[in-house]
Amino acid sequence: MTARFGERVRAALDAHGPLCVGIDPHAALLAAWGLSADAAGARQFGLRTVEAASGRVGFVKPQVSFFERHGSAGIAALEAVMSAARAAGLLVIADAKRGDIGSTMDDYARAWLGAGSALEADALTVNPYLGVGALGGAFALAEEQGKGLFVLAATSNPEAADLQRARTASGDTVSAAVVAEVSARNAAGTGAGEWGSFGFVIGATLDLGAAGIGPFAPTAPILAPGFGAQGAEPADLVRRFGALSPSVLASESRSILSAGPDDLAETIARRAAQYREVTRD
Repeated sequence: MTARFGERVRAALDAHGPLCVGIDPHAALLAAWGLSADAAGARQFGLRTVEAASGRVGFVKPQVSFFERHGSAGIAALEAVMSAARAAGLLVIADAKRGDIGSTMDDYARAWLGAGSALEADALTVNPYLGVGALGGAFALAEEQGKGLFVLAATSNPEAADLQRARTASGDTVSAAVVAEVSARNAAGTGAGEWGSFGFVIGATLDLGAAGIGPFAPTAPILAPGFGAQGAEPADLVRRFGALSPSVLASESRSILSAGPDDLAETIARRAAQYREVTRD
């Protein structure tokens, strides 16, 4: 029986530390790598990144949009990259930020989390702003398949502040309400001492206090974009996330990928070691 996603994240963090390598083959990086700005270039970029990450980190996060822009050939490239990453033992987080209602959301979940799907990932980023309950089918399928979800809770882009920091009738921020509702789902399906499989996206450069985000139970993974090019550094992880830091996946993309294909493996290994040092002190 496949271990629950939360426990697989926990094991990967113990083995490799918190670095999550983004796979973002946008046009500028493809050009810098000497690759064509098409699906073939995106495929080669992704496969090289997987090879460099294998054995050095526990997580990779393909940004789906950079593959989708090339149409069906780009989706085929993404399928190849994610399949190679999962075969290499990496936990694959598809960064697609899907969010819809009813059967539409159910089929998004089947596409990204269904066993044997061409787009099968280990986890999917999802948007709860049609209501956390609208993701019900995705929660159910993830639980059934041993997969995970990362629910957008508190993002650091300025456009999100008015919505995510608005107060609900209970006085909590919307972000805090999302965390509470998802945490209740985790609690219902998690054994004593286990990590929940439904995690959160929380920006690494965010003021957690202003967002109303504090400790929650049970423990669940936190995907934290914003490290590297967006300003947060490994030394910031514990300072910014405090008691939440043991479950944080520090997502970096451009700051690592800009090293280029020849220096990528060494850059990943060095950066991963920096994260392990600050989280194991």
